[in-house]
Amino acid sequence: MIIRRRLTVGVGILLATLTAGLGSALPAAADETPTKAPPKVELVLDVSGSMRTRDIDGQSRMAAAKQAFNEVLDAVPEQVELGIRTLGANYPGDDRKVGCKDTRQLYPVGPLDRTEAKTAVATLAPTGWTPIGPALLGAADDLKGGDTTRRIVLITDGEDTCGPLDPCEVARDIAARGIHLVIDTLGLVPNAKIREQLTCIAEATGGTYTAVQHTDELSGRVKQLVDRAAEPVVTPVATEGADSCSGAPQLKAGLYTDREKIGEHRWYRVDVLPGQELRASVSVSADRAVNNDYGVLLRAVTVHGREIVRGSESGTGRTDAISSGLRYPKPQQDDTDSDDKPAAETVCLQVSNSFSVPASVKTEPGMPIELTVDLVDAPDDASDVAAFGLGHGWWLLGVLVLTGLVAGLLTGWLSRWRIAIWRTN
Repeated sequence: MIIRRRLTVGVGILLATLTAGLGSALPAAADETPTKAPPKVELVLDVSGSMRTRDIDGQSRMAAAKQAFNEVLDAVPEQVELGIRTLGANYPGDDRKVGCKDTRQLYPVGPLDRTEAKTAVATLAPTGWTPIGPALLGAADDLKGGDTTRRIVLITDGEDTCGPLDPCEVARDIAARGIHLVIDTLGLVPNAKIREQLTCIAEATGGTYTAVQHTDELSGRVKQLVDRAAEPVVTPVATEGADSCSGAPQLKAGLYTDREKIGEHRWYRVDVLPGQELRASVSVSADRAVNNDYGVLLRAVTVHGREIVRGSESGTGRTDAISSGLRYPKPQQDDTDSDDKPAAETVCLQVSNSFSVPASVKTEPGMPIELTVDLVDAPDDASDVAAFGLGHGWWLLGVLVLTGLVAGLLTGWLSRWRIAIWRTN
């Protein structure tokens, strides 16, 4: 009996030891998926002497930037690791060699302590040079490591003053590293040379350039870019629209890029099944100096040329991108007695613009456009929504006609009433 008990205890110890060893050697259970690294963003702020200029909503560019930063810091998503780097914040002298090294990390990239970050921003005062190239290199180093979304948001009011290190070449070098780092640029001065340099920096890494002249525009755009870092990365697909629907490329749901000449019409085709809703939007970027008063039009048309629905937007020169969108829900067809697959309707999308440019501005290549196509389940009242979509032409006309008729009847009745009173008197 004693021998049997000892044998049982020994076997138990051996099994426990083997189980522990195998447990440490086996990989984690299938349901313990590795956590994805949080996205990283670094805000790079120009603190050069020119930021003292008072031309943004009655305050200095620096004061506007600080206000925008405070609003942005309050809205940063919890999953985003954020840092802040400055350029031109510390050296007030005239030594170019020293001034062009004036960039430092004000707040390290990591989980955000909003109070600490705001306190650091509050200490900034416009000081020195504008070393954009060195600042971008420093920011790229701040964000290195790991496999995650990385984004630099550069806010500046001027060109780089530290050549021959061209910041556009720096951006191309960063892109060539293959670290999937995007640089977005925001210019606080609507200057052609500044626009050209900041656009080049952004395009080298797949980012965007935006001109901002108001505090709310600045905070809104930076919030949007920080939020975008937290979203899944979508790589736009290059396409080339045609000059007619018949020769247009066939698009599926996705994000597409193209270029459109001044005043040009470009066509694309999308197949929409019964019970689906087509949602499309387009943005046209004015990447050069343009005249005031312009617009963009997005139309959905049948292959026979009948307009289904349209969306349009106009601008007056206060922004560098203009967008419009539309929705077209196709009702579910009643084919309960048919085994045939429901036929798709080919919808032609037309993108048009009414930009014009000064005679000295080149029109080639065309302006960048970004077209988003999405196909989702149509709402239950798709037929009503579709009829409303047609109403961009018809229902409004009907309302106007009815209003005119009622107004005419009332006017006639009042006139007769006044005449009758005048006669009796």
